[in-house]
Amino acid sequence: MKILKYLFLLLLLSLVALTVFVATQKGIFSVERSKVINSPKATVYNYVNDFRNYEDFESWAVEDPSLKFTFPNKTTGNGGSFYWSGEEGAGNAITLKTKDGESIEQKMKYDGTEADVAWTFKDTLAGKTKVTWKAKGTMSFLFKIYAALNGGSDKVIGTIYEKSLANIDKNLDYETKTYAVQVDGVVKKTETPYIKQTFTSEISKINKNARIVIPKLIHFSETNDLSANGKPFIIYHTYDTAKGLAKISICLPINKEISISAGSDILSGKLNGFDAVKTTLKGDYTHTSEAIAKTTAYINNQKIIPELGWSHLEILSVSKLDVKSPSKLVTEIYFPIKPKVVPASAITPVTSPASYQAETETDASGTTTPAATAPKPATQKPATQKPATQKPAVQKPATQKPATPATTTPAKTEEDSEF
Repeated sequence: MKILKYLFLLLLLSLVALTVFVATQKGIFSVERSKVINSPKATVYNYVNDFRNYEDFESWAVEDPSLKFTFPNKTTGNGGSFYWSGEEGAGNAITLKTKDGESIEQKMKYDGTEADVAWTFKDTLAGKTKVTWKAKGTMSFLFKIYAALNGGSDKVIGTIYEKSLANIDKNLDYETKTYAVQVDGVVKKTETPYIKQTFTSEISKINKNARIVIPKLIHFSETNDLSANGKPFIIYHTYDTAKGLAKISICLPINKEISISAGSDILSGKLNGFDAVKTTLKGDYTHTSEAIAKTTAYINNQKIIPELGWSHLEILSVSKLDVKSPSKLVTEIYFPIKPKVVPASAITPVTSPASYQAETETDASGTTTPAATAPKPATQKPATQKPATQKPAVQKPATQKPATPATTTPAKTEEDSEF
């Protein structure tokens, strides 16, 4: 019995000693890990900048199926956030500051532990990206105990970061390399009214801008009792690859034409129907340049005449507002072309026994030429006789009126309206 008492006292003293030890330890931690990711910098930055991707690469999220995630409307850029809860606690994170394509600063809280988190992204010579992930903060008492029993905060948090960076590399390597481009051929795009925001953007930032503008358009339509009539789309008025700039309108199709009062940053418009060459891109937006190149080659090979009044149209059939995985994105690209000219139909004459009319013929190229006009029948004056003298009948030579060419008015064609 005394032995049990001694063992109990020894255990109690050990717990007290451990508590005192942990309590006297510094609660401040600093952890840093780096990894070269086998994907372009813009792709890696955009992936990390969206909190909706964190449940797919954060090792603690991947390994704990009990976690429940909550995502607000804004999950990217300054002010983006998300929340999680599970059997072992709850937490949240918010993005405080971003430098596009270069760095992200965040604040993370988890059951009393707080950390300032920083990400940096640097290009490598091989077209890959070096990602550095840092965290500084203070540990809760329970986390200090856990860290003390598992090798310290650097080992505990550092292991999480190492696994998470490996997940980023694996996910992006698969997601960015899984894509398909298909030129669907000539189609007719139907007309639709829409609301829009128009501005000039760097080509590399268009998708980022779309993720910001589209929720605004959706909110505007809901506030004003408008119904969306399809997927958002982007009109490219100009597309200057040399300068890396494009003038665009980010649009949301609606069910009716409207007028918006002056002073609003959201405007209304109407997309007129037009003929186009359609291409479908299934996969990450980074393959858009390949889709454009294949479409251009198709237009040239088929000797199709492009409409040069504007560049092209992209419909975000399946966007990052719908799915998280880049490989599941679907973008429909429409390049406007000149409508085919319908050849003028042949003119069928109306004839009667007393008159003839010139007919027209149309050749394979669509050019209308006059056919020969049938000559009028020769007229013969009857012979006249005098009582005393008989002269031989005099016959005037037949006269033929030359054919008069028919005048053909060229067929009119209606060109697409410019944006």
